[in-house]
This record gives sequence, structure tokens and C-alpha cells, in this order.
Amino acid sequence: MRESIKKNTVLSCWIIFAILIVVHGFEAIVLRMDETVFGENFINKVFGILVVFVVLRILNWKWSEIGFAKTGFVKSIGMGFLIALCSFVISYSAEIIILKSQGHDIGFGIFTTGFSLTGEAAIHSGIGFILMCVFFNIVNVIMEEGTFRGLFYNIVGTDHSLKYALLFQAFLFGVWHIVTPLHNLIDGDINIGSFVALGIGYTILAGMMGIKWELLYRMTGSLYAGMADHFFNNCIATNLLHVTTESGVDEMMIIRVAIAQLLSFTVVLMVWKNSEKKEE
Repeated sequence: MRESIKKNTVLSCWIIFAILIVVHGFEAIVLRMDETVFGENFINKVFGILVVFVVLRILNWKWSEIGFAKTGFVKSIGMGFLIALCSFVISYSAEIIILKSQGHDIGFGIFTTGFSLTGEAAIHSGIGFILMCVFFNIVNVIMEEGTFRGLFYNIVGTDHSLKYALLFQAFLFGVWHIVTPLHNLIDGDINIGSFVALGIGYTILAGMMGIKWELLYRMTGSLYAGMADHFFNNCIATNLLHVTTESGVDEMMIIRVAIAQLLSFTVVLMVWKNSEKKEE
């Protein structure tokens, strides 16, 4: 099986991805663990980590070979959190300015929700829910960064250019997120037109995030900076720190996330291009 994976790297990644997204879709649409007391679809993430473990054993690779380096943890984590903090301070500010210009009274809330593109999500308060949110999002970033930026990138990179491997994993990461608007469509929260628009937009945004986090991996030599930025986006900015108005909660969440990700993507890309010029 090891030789088969190495000889058919792209096909092998597609097969692994297909297995993962079926489990992801089944949990999100059928089991709906994010609507339970757990508030998170975590089964597919635990399953994904196990899949990565199995594939690494087959390839006889170590975790450090796909980005889980033994050194530089604190520095890389700090870099990722700094990038996220700066970009989201700007995006939260922009969100507040827009809402105030529309005449809304602005407030903040710290509680957990199940993420939804439509803004409709159950609200849970209490330290237990917050701790579960933090824990499950740590599991999430380990799985997604380990799978897409780590495993897929390195497998495809063995017989393709690194640029191709980067774009390939980003494309798969974008497709991975089609489950969210599909969930909303099945629930009747959006129509087919909105599904297509949200699906394309969300896939592009997620793919762009995948490129940014892969570039951080290539710049730092580990997945930790991307994991920290990813964690901040998922846990803090979309699931814990909420903007409230008299008419609802997080009505502009997707705008908040889009602004922050566009800003951080631009900064990381500029730094990457600058570092490439210096090397040349």
C-alpha cells in the first residue's frame, strides 16, 4: 500500500479526502453533534486524526515530517496568534462601525454557539461549554492542519511541485467546507441560489485560508503558526466572542471573518513573496 500511495499521490489523497468528507457530512447532516450538548461536530475530527495516524504508519513517516516539529512551538504559536489578533481587531472594528452606521446598539457576549452561515445557532453559556469549545477546537485544528497542510501537502509534494501541492491541498480544504452551506440548504435555511452563492464564496474563502496556513508552514517549518491562527478564527472569533445588537447575534459574522482573513492572507502573501525575493 505504501508504494501505491507514493505512485498515485493525487489519487490517494482524493480517496482519503472522500472518506473523510463522507464522515464529516454524515456527522453534520445526520448526527448533528453541533446541535447537541457538545456544540461541535467533533467525531469526524477524531476520525481524521486516526486516519492521519494510520497513513503515517503505512508511509513510515513521523509526525514531525508533516509539520509537527519538535522545536519552535512557542515562537510559531505566538506568531499565529499575533496575526489573528491584529486582523480580527480590525475586522471587529469594521463590523462595529457598519452596525453603528445602521443605527444599532452594539454589545459583546462571551458564550458558545454552533457555527452557521445564516447566523441561526444555539447559544450555550457556562464555563463547561467554553472549555468544551476550546478543547474541540484544538482537536479540530490538529486534524485539519495535520490532514490538509501536513499530510496531503507532503504526499503530493513528493512527485509534484510544491506550488501544485499547495494549491491542491487548498482546493480540497475549500471543498471540505461545502458541507456547511449544504447543511443549511437541507434544513431549508437557504434556497438553491443562496446555496450556490454561499458554497462558491465559502469554498474560495476557505481555500484562501488554506493557502495562507500552508505558506506559514513553509515559512516557519511547522504547522503551529497556522494552527494558532486557525484556532483563533474558529474558537474565538466565530464561537466565543460575539457581537450582539437589539435584533440578533453575529448578524455580520461572515463579513467579520472575510475581512480578517483577507487582511491576514494579504500580509502573509506579501511576507512570503518578499522572503522569496531575498532568497533569489
